[in-house]
Amino acid sequence: MQPIIDIRGLCQSYESGFVALRDVDLQIRAGEIFALLGPNGAGKTTLISIVCGIVNATSGTVLADGHDIRGAWRAARSAIGLVPQEIATDSFESVWATVSFSRGLFGKPPDPKHIEKVLRELSLWDKKDARIRTLSGGMKRRVMIAKALSHEPRILFLDEPTAGVDVELRREMWGLVRGLQATGVTIILTTHYIEEAEEMAERIGIINKGRIVLVEEKSRLMRQLGKKQLTLHLQQPLQAIPAALAAYELELGADGQDLVFSFDAKQDRPRIADLLRELAALGIGFKDLQTAQSSLEDIFVNLVHQPA
Repeated sequence: MQPIIDIRGLCQSYESGFVALRDVDLQIRAGEIFALLGPNGAGKTTLISIVCGIVNATSGTVLADGHDIRGAWRAARSAIGLVPQEIATDSFESVWATVSFSRGLFGKPPDPKHIEKVLRELSLWDKKDARIRTLSGGMKRRVMIAKALSHEPRILFLDEPTAGVDVELRREMWGLVRGLQATGVTIILTTHYIEEAEEMAERIGIINKGRIVLVEEKSRLMRQLGKKQLTLHLQQPLQAIPAALAAYELELGADGQDLVFSFDAKQDRPRIADLLRELAALGIGFKDLQTAQSSLEDIFVNLVHQPA
């Protein structure tokens, strides 16, 4: 099945010598939610700008919905909706007018039924005649999404969609994005909120220093790279870890009440049983245990700090 976005050998450099993108290959499937993560200056915005036709790449090819962004730029751009991080729209226009105007910018004829459908799906219908300056921050973000969907794109880029909003509104936006996916829209999400990608994305790409470091299914990424910790709450505190347990590289809690064993979820399961047997042989009892798995944030930090 042909990817809806197909990026191959994409490079972007500037006269100053700065290289923003280095031989980027990335394929995004139709209908998925794809999260693109990376630290500041990693190349996320440059990559989006090239795909959306805002910036010309130095070399490489990009196909959007089967259309080359250079040779068939009008068709390619019509397939894409972009929701920028900044809320930039005419504050004195009504919601209906600004969304309808955005549709016209793509050469699409007026379609009041489609505009009504978009506004209703985004819970903006009762605000259609309101001036944008009177709306709350969350409603303004919905208007930006409505503008991006006005010309019926198959691909939607969301650049930091919940930056600066409160937790309740962030979760509301997550539900909104899932609803858009259910209608068949492919969503590419860039975010600094790691929990946002962990909550929503099906696949995750990590970009660092202009290179795609990794693209993987979220669940598989968590299994492959996620570390686990087993914490044993001891019946009696220990002054030091017995020498017989040195091979497990255990950590002792500050009060001596906890033993912590860090292990690989895939490779070290047999070692847990061995550890428990050795503890019993040494007469070290525990009253409770708990496990914790590293989050996507831990995985992200480890990857971006690896030497190039």
